[in-house]
Amino acid sequence: MASPAADDYLKTVYAHTEWQDAPITPSVLAAKLGIAPSSVTEMVKKLAAAGLVSHVPYGAVRLTDAGAERALAIIRRHRLIETWLVREFDYGWDEVHDEAEVLEHTISDRLLEGIDARLGRPRFDPHGDAIPDSAGQVDREPFVLLAAAAVGHVGRVLRVSDQDPEVLRVIEAAGVAVGAEVTVTADGIVVDGAPVAVGDAAEVIWLSA
Repeated sequence: MASPAADDYLKTVYAHTEWQDAPITPSVLAAKLGIAPSSVTEMVKKLAAAGLVSHVPYGAVRLTDAGAERALAIIRRHRLIETWLVREFDYGWDEVHDEAEVLEHTISDRLLEGIDARLGRPRFDPHGDAIPDSAGQVDREPFVLLAAAAVGHVGRVLRVSDQDPEVLRVIEAAGVAVGAEVTVTADGIVVDGAPVAVGDAAEVIWLSA
């Protein structure tokens, strides 16, 4: 099943459990992809028949080893392209997701390897998501969601979700960046000695544990 649509499904299933443990259901998958549940059901059946996912009716959708290998390959493409656009073309971290969604299906393996080499084999994209290497290996350290972190916890910002560009702009304007060391408070975080009220953004920021 070599198709951009299949790749998008596999990538979404993988990303759903990358930073939390709850498996993805067809209804959640439909919501994330913006596709009718009936269409998702049909595609999941095709992916299961191809040996890329496992699924029982009304149950979770999980990647098989083959599905995970393919998902990691397309995620590698997506995240390398995002990093390339930020470093080489001065894109903002809130601008690269949609561009990468298009380019990840079109560039050659040779160009992807060239991008990786030119960038110095980066381990993380601009949002802090791990970039799988060419063998599909991922380097990630223990983490905690900011919303679940205890008051007084000190950690580095490991990752900020890229799903909402407006939230990324708000977070950036507040001076919160990937790699910044922060202290969790009852009202938000402290960054460089300055208190920052993050509000709902606490649900999209991950810290080192």
